[in-house]
Amino acid sequence: MKMHNPPHPGEIIKALCLEPLGLSVTDAARALGVSRKTLSSILNRRAGISPEMAVRLSLAFDTTAESWLNQQVQYDLWHAERKRKTLRVRKLSAA
Repeated sequence: MKMHNPPHPGEIIKALCLEPLGLSVTDAARALGVSRKTLSSILNRRAGISPEMAVRLSLAFDTTAESWLNQQVQYDLWHAERKRKTLRVRKLSAA
């Protein structure tokens, strides 16, 4: 089932992972083994969740990498679908 305007995974990380644990961006980035800038970009919706980051998050928060990637795909697809009518695509078929 498609979600209506799904949240960016960064919002989920911030609200459900960092805030309840009282973690700063710096502390969380250090625990994840990434730079503060990298994590901040995700939290502020300037970057998405890569497969490697999904694995890091799954290890840190005892979740699955697939769940993080699924959230990213839902977010990306929802935004792509909103542009559907502006895409200039021609249907292809066998001759």
